[in-house]
Amino acid sequence: MMIMLGALIVIGVIWLLLKRHESRMVLIAAGILMCAIAGKPMAALDAFAKSMTNAGLITSVCSCMGFAWCMKYTGCDKHLVVAIGKVLKKMGFLLIPGATLATFIINIAIPSAAGCSAAVGVIFIPIMMSAGIHPAMAAAAVKSGTYGSMLNPGLVHNGVIAKLAGTSVTEVIGNHMSATVMGVLVAAVALTVVAIMLKENKGYVPAEGDATVEDISINPLYALMPLLPVIILLLGSTKLVPVFKMGVPQAMLIGALLSLAVTRKSPVKLTKSFFDGMGDAYANIIGIIISVGVFVAGLNSLGLIKALINWMLNSTGIVKIASAFGPFLLALISGSGDAATVAFNEAVTPHAVEFGLNTMNMGSMAALGGTLGRTISPIAGATIICAGIAGVDPMEVCKRNALGIVLALIVGMVLLLF
Repeated sequence: MMIMLGALIVIGVIWLLLKRHESRMVLIAAGILMCAIAGKPMAALDAFAKSMTNAGLITSVCSCMGFAWCMKYTGCDKHLVVAIGKVLKKMGFLLIPGATLATFIINIAIPSAAGCSAAVGVIFIPIMMSAGIHPAMAAAAVKSGTYGSMLNPGLVHNGVIAKLAGTSVTEVIGNHMSATVMGVLVAAVALTVVAIMLKENKGYVPAEGDATVEDISINPLYALMPLLPVIILLLGSTKLVPVFKMGVPQAMLIGALLSLAVTRKSPVKLTKSFFDGMGDAYANIIGIIISVGVFVAGLNSLGLIKALINWMLNSTGIVKIASAFGPFLLALISGSGDAATVAFNEAVTPHAVEFGLNTMNMGSMAALGGTLGRTISPIAGATIICAGIAGVDPMEVCKRNALGIVLALIVGMVLLLF
């Protein structure tokens, strides 16, 4: 009876998320309700309090978002985007895959998919349209690269996986880097093939009044700043430069301080931007983690997670598919991969060894699946932004990306789980 009630509540949660209700409110309310039904109302509140002080996640996520806000304040992010945009202009027939890969790289430094799409889209999409590429295809090229955040040390999923596997964030990124990079390469090639088949890779004539590219004088040092912390962390974790061996917050602070020295902006405003970014990260990213913690406590109280684990143990053949396509489909229909992925990783991934899987691999696959699902969701914020810049329907963007993103998911599943 308890499991049936829990299943109905979970269905209700999915329905409410599809209706675009506030995800944190829905998850917390559902968690409290399930705990109350199970006669353990304090379990939900205890989970809330415990999730609030998740030190590893808070330091990584908040410091990364603080740095991202500093890049926006100094304008360094715009210099990076425009610099890559100028390179793209010279790529000819490689413009579509080049735009996807360039967006992927920039999304590592600007981890918000919506923020990256807005910054990149206003530069890259007009460049492609002026080169004769169909607007929907131009938007699709940008959108298909918006999962470079998988390689950002501040991505919440990397922190969750590191905690579950008892390792560092950089180890997690190194573990799934080949699957993530191979995925974007496959997606870029597939999108190029689709463009050629649809004859959308050339011949489009921009209408008068179409968006134009903003041109600024690029400062190479400014353009380097957004990538600096990631470079420091990679060089340190690979031991190529042992002195760079440090934590995520330290690298982000160094990046912020160097950007201040290079741009000579107001120290007061840069400091305020850093802490405003940290606060935004806690509210909108850590807030999801807290909410999911309460939701998972509810699932545990009603015995749903135990039932799910037992079912998966008796159906081990489906575990690999479920860890990839479960978060993928939920993100596709809800427009957000965060809630579904974190819930899966908090509830199921801790039992990876029981399924004969590596914890880090299973968690990374769930994260990649959720991120890819969001990448082709027509209601995702980043999709709507790209479509709006190109002046097309969001569904047109997703249809063009569907083949490449599904292939990227399969490639990730093979590399991480088989």
